[in-house]
Amino acid sequence: MAQRKSKHSSTKLQRAKVLSAPSHTHGYRAPFSWWKAIAVLLVGILVFAGSIFSTVYAQLVSTVNEARVDLIAQKNVKQEIVDPNSGKALNILLLGTDSRDGAENQAIGGSNDVGNHQADTTMVVHISANRQFIDIVSIPRDSIVSVPSCETSNGTIPAQRNIMFNSVFATAYDRGGNLASAASCTVSAVNALTGLNISQFITVDFGGLKNMIDALGGVDVCISQDFSDRDANLTLSRGLNHLNGTDATQFARVRHGLGDGSDIMRTVRQQYLIKMLLREALKQNILTNFDKLFQLSTTALKSLNISSGLADTNILIGLANSLKSFKVASIYSQTVPVTTWSQDANRVVWTSGADELWTRIQEDRPLSDDGSESSSSTSGTTDSSTNTRTQAQQSQSQTQQSQSQSQSQSQQTTTDSSTSSSTSSSTSSTENASTVDPNTGLMTQADGTLIDPKTGGYVDKDSGVIHNPTTGWSIGLADEYLNYTVCGIKS
Repeated sequence: MAQRKSKHSSTKLQRAKVLSAPSHTHGYRAPFSWWKAIAVLLVGILVFAGSIFSTVYAQLVSTVNEARVDLIAQKNVKQEIVDPNSGKALNILLLGTDSRDGAENQAIGGSNDVGNHQADTTMVVHISANRQFIDIVSIPRDSIVSVPSCETSNGTIPAQRNIMFNSVFATAYDRGGNLASAASCTVSAVNALTGLNISQFITVDFGGLKNMIDALGGVDVCISQDFSDRDANLTLSRGLNHLNGTDATQFARVRHGLGDGSDIMRTVRQQYLIKMLLREALKQNILTNFDKLFQLSTTALKSLNISSGLADTNILIGLANSLKSFKVASIYSQTVPVTTWSQDANRVVWTSGADELWTRIQEDRPLSDDGSESSSSTSGTTDSSTNTRTQAQQSQSQTQQSQSQSQSQSQQTTTDSSTSSSTSSSTSSTENASTVDPNTGLMTQADGTLIDPKTGGYVDKDSGVIHNPTTGWSIGLADEYLNYTVCGIKS
């Protein structure tokens, strides 16, 4: 088989040479008009490019197959093959592992826990059916959860109660002895906890993330304060910092000297890093830079482990193509709302607000209250239409009440009318003060409080961290605000 493949590749290259023959050949001595010459040149370029693509395609197929990991059957996980062109929303579980296996991982995470495998980062990534927006929800690893039994390659793990979320991955890895068991049981747990139907996952370790960022040429991040963390061997200054793969990976992991030191704060920073990586990729126009695109694609695929339902070259190419016009501003990210666990102040439990996040994903809606995006999926359209009708009915009822009140008020004294007019003017001023700033994406209330219209949370003016208005816990980062006010970057 190897000899046949080599022979086919050689034949394609020979054909490319014939069709792009030098000007002294017989065919090029014929008196062509200038447009015919251009046509021949274009054909030659296309054929040559086609031969290169064939070679690259074969390499990508091999690389994807090497990255493939089979999903072990679970009771609540439906096996499916992803079809990115079917008009369906796609949910993927992104797992960042803190494995110390291998020299690259040890160089970043240390060598104290070799052989230990845990999910350092877990994110639910929702790609909308119309490919117009992406939702990212981070699940804190310190969350206390109860999960159902799951299957590994070496038997069943019984249901577990009141355990740390990231232990699901570690326990399954220990039992099954492989990544397939760890990832499959984590997918099962997330489905049980969220009500979603996720069947695809992607995992990456320290070394893999470092290599992908280096292949991109590094990434710019905006830092709100000077800080230094000796554990991570990382020191950054307030303002714009360009990080290489190692420093960017440490930035995603750091817990000391930046923010409140909690795991929740780290998930917020990881969401920001993903957005800045995508921003960097789009800024470099990698989709039109073949060498850069090939280098990044092969590095990424070698750095990732992908569930079998995604590990198909045609699927990945189709998905990438459907997102070619995607804008970073259409990424909506948030951390699951939590509160302190009553039995341990160092652990957290999800609040009822988590249900709202999972409902939005189920209905293929963005994690935003600003209504700036809409989904084309059936469920999303149905729910949206229902909501629209309900809002219209409420609006009509309010209008009728308003008209009735207006008629009653017209019969009141002139003094009352003046008071009403004054109140109306005051309300109008407040509404104008709450308009969204085009540079920061935030609203400023009359008392100076910054509000994120996408989440309804209030924003810390110094760090840009978004806080849940009820619990006060961090739920996200106002990246537009941070980039603009601290680093002068416009979205």
